[in-house]
Amino acid sequence: MRVKIANRAKSIKPSPTLAVSAKANEMKAAGIDVINLGVGEPDFNTPEYIKEAGKKAIDDNFTRYTATPGILPLREAICEKFRKDNGLDYKPSQILVSPGAKASIINVLMTICNPRDQVFIPDPYWVSYTSQVEMVDALPVLLSTSESANFKITADQLEKAIEKSSTPKALIINSPDNPTGCMYSEQELQEIGEVCVKHGLLIISDEIYEKLVYDGQKHVSIATISEEIKDHTIVVNGVSKAYAMTGWRLGYAAGNAEIISTAGRIQAHTTSNVCSITQKASLTAITEDDGSVEKMRVEFEKRRNKLVKDLIQIPKVTCFKPQGAFYTMPNVSYYIKNNKHGIEDSIELCAYLLEKYHIALVPGLAFGVDGFVRFSFATSMENINKGVERLAAGLRALME
Repeated sequence: MRVKIANRAKSIKPSPTLAVSAKANEMKAAGIDVINLGVGEPDFNTPEYIKEAGKKAIDDNFTRYTATPGILPLREAICEKFRKDNGLDYKPSQILVSPGAKASIINVLMTICNPRDQVFIPDPYWVSYTSQVEMVDALPVLLSTSESANFKITADQLEKAIEKSSTPKALIINSPDNPTGCMYSEQELQEIGEVCVKHGLLIISDEIYEKLVYDGQKHVSIATISEEIKDHTIVVNGVSKAYAMTGWRLGYAAGNAEIISTAGRIQAHTTSNVCSITQKASLTAITEDDGSVEKMRVEFEKRRNKLVKDLIQIPKVTCFKPQGAFYTMPNVSYYIKNNKHGIEDSIELCAYLLEKYHIALVPGLAFGVDGFVRFSFATSMENINKGVERLAAGLRALME
């Protein structure tokens, strides 16, 4: 039988970051010493106090369905987290707990987007944003950034894009950012937020890396700028990155009660509630603190400093110093344009580096830009040192 696959499904590409990890793991299983710097998750274990809460939930037989939007104590704790960390006031009815921040975003997109609505996305972008917009039959509109501008869009740029748009609906903004590690200042967020309010554009603010910021900086949520901007914003966050809980799968969205309740109805017919055990563990993660998050953040900052310092020692390589998250995007365009081995783009470059030098990186084209590769420094200092050595050797060999 020949099955006709839906157009929306055919257009969805595999996740490049997961593909890199899968290939690296395959090579490792074959006994090859691969340094995987493509993975987007902390290399730390989930803190013990959180694991103990999960075990207790099992022992207490807290293993049945819960309310779709999440158990009330968890939503109340998330509201308190917003008050304490961000100065934002939400009610539990304005919180939707979902199986990961990805699920939070697509629930919101399904709620707000009609076919061919346009969603603005800064470029480079996290790989799932464009695919998720396409999955709801909306149209991603990319806003180009540059290394010289610290990979950030401007309010002016957004205004011009909206004026050219026939069906503007939303802006997705990620600060701290994956893949570049850039962060928007309060002033930049205010200017962008005012443009969104002026044109009735909704804002999906992905703040999953909120607690992983460096150099004494403080994360600013765009929803804190003004009540008007807050009314236009859906904040997305979760426990995966800060608490090393990627496999537990819990994200959450906060915002306009009608949007959140409608997104909850969508979730009720897809995944239903997040795993009950995960909810209990996440409640403990958010309400208690044994210092683990800060220890991880400090270690990430040390790794970032070492990685960037070493990368810029490679001839013809430049590297923006990330302000948050645990990624950096060195510019290797010189080697793509001038190599003697016929490599024409970042995809071919990463394939060459993996095959010949056993280092797994994610090509910039996976994030919408060529000439760059993404390093994750969510790995040991030893791996970072080896990875940079192998990158330098691989790039050097391209010129011979």
